Amino acid sequence: MPSPVAHFLAGLTLHVAIAPARDLGWRGRTAITVAAALAPDLDFALKPFGLAVHQGASHSLGAALLAGGVVAVIAALLRWPRASVLGLAAFLGWSSHIVLDLLNRDTHPPIGLMALWPFTHGYYKAPWPIFMDIGRTLDWQTVRHDALALAWEAALLCPLLVVTWRGRSGRGR
Repeated sequence: MPSPVAHFLAGLTLHVAIAPARDLGWRGRTAITVAAALAPDLDFALKPFGLAVHQGASHSLGAALLAGGVVAVIAALLRWPRASVLGLAAFLGWSSHIVLDLLNRDTHPPIGLMALWPFTHGYYKAPWPIFMDIGRTLDWQTVRHDALALAWEAALLCPLLVVTWRGRSGRGR
């Protein structure tokens, strides 16, 4: 799975790409999109209690739809402007997590994601990974590997963020 840094960068890039020029700096939408991009990995907190399997239902389009719906309903109840757009931002942020995880080298069973839950309980994986796996132990070899993986993620995703940001310069003016 890609690191939280990769998911943060993907969520931020997505926000820059989809936010209207007048709302580009609105912290609420930025926070919702980025938080949704990070949220599927919260299943790690439930794993020790046997309540979740990492890369299970939380890593699916069904969960992304649910997250988008919850955000839209809460935003509407709080009378935030364009509640449905905020729900869409949450759905897209959550979906970006799924896309990145599908594109990684997975070494922790179960291999793949339940990307199409609740329609199917099968696990899916892209045949050609782009991202490296992230180790979960604290030995020197794993730390070195994870540092390399983070550098690779930054090398791929930071230019995408910059290009997206620069591409916005002419839009909405």
